[in-house]
Amino acid sequence: MEYVIGALIVVFFLIVIANIQIVPQARAYVIERLGAYSATWKTGVHFKIPFIEKVAKKVNLMEQVVDFPPQPVITKDNVRMQIDTVVFYQITDCKLFAYGVATPMSAIENLTATTLRNIIGELELDSTLTSRDIINTKMRAILDEATDAWGIKVNRVELKNIMPPKEIQDAMEKQMKAERERRESILRAEGERNSAILVAEGRKQSMILEAEAEKQSAILRAEAAKEAKIREAEGEAAAILDIQRATAEGIQMINQAAPGEGVIAIKSLEAFIAAANGKANKIIIPSEIQSIAGLAAGIRAVTDGIGKTEN
Repeated sequence: MEYVIGALIVVFFLIVIANIQIVPQARAYVIERLGAYSATWKTGVHFKIPFIEKVAKKVNLMEQVVDFPPQPVITKDNVRMQIDTVVFYQITDCKLFAYGVATPMSAIENLTATTLRNIIGELELDSTLTSRDIINTKMRAILDEATDAWGIKVNRVELKNIMPPKEIQDAMEKQMKAERERRESILRAEGERNSAILVAEGRKQSMILEAEAEKQSAILRAEAAKEAKIREAEGEAAAILDIQRATAEGIQMINQAAPGEGVIAIKSLEAFIAAANGKANKIIIPSEIQSIAGLAAGIRAVTDGIGKTEN
């Protein structure tokens, strides 16, 4: 009997320990009691009633990413292509997630495929290739509204890859190559034009600078010539002033010496001699010089007589 009681006690403790549940971080447990929803356990330690309650579903509350395989779509201009999408979602209501839909991921995949076909069917090929942000926004809004009943919030939808048919890809590559060649030609032409403009501007500036230099040189030459003339005129004026000053000083000295008539007569004779050495055809001899000439002849006669006497 004691062994039976001991065994029952051990079994009881094992059952109690087995029904202690620890919910980790970012997780939630959906609990059913007698087959019906009872509660949602958050992070922490919980005790489950044996044989009455059970964990119906363990839910991951972190944001999750699901990459769906490429889906065939047809554009408005009847181009067939493959597009694969990536959906970022997060579970916000554990009860709705557990009881809202049987297979949530399959439901989201099918909903994504149909929504993508509807949106791409309204766009042409070029718009599809250049409007990824618009497509992503529309898909996120539609999926988020549809998954609210499943306790799922769609945070973001991205078009991972757009794969047109091979012939379309070849045509697009040729088009891009032609476009690049056209842009290259335009850039080369613009570069040559800019180069020609710069060369012309350089020549223009060079000519302007040369003309300005010649102008400044002419101004400097004119100013130098003007300064030279001024200095020459000042030199001539100074020379004339010196001559006049010397003449005045000579006259003053003569006046101070009070020369006699004989000296004046001799000076007149010297002036006459200097005039006679010129090119004049006629010479008018003043009466004073004539008298001096007679005086000179008399002096010569007296000198000659004295010479003979001594001999």
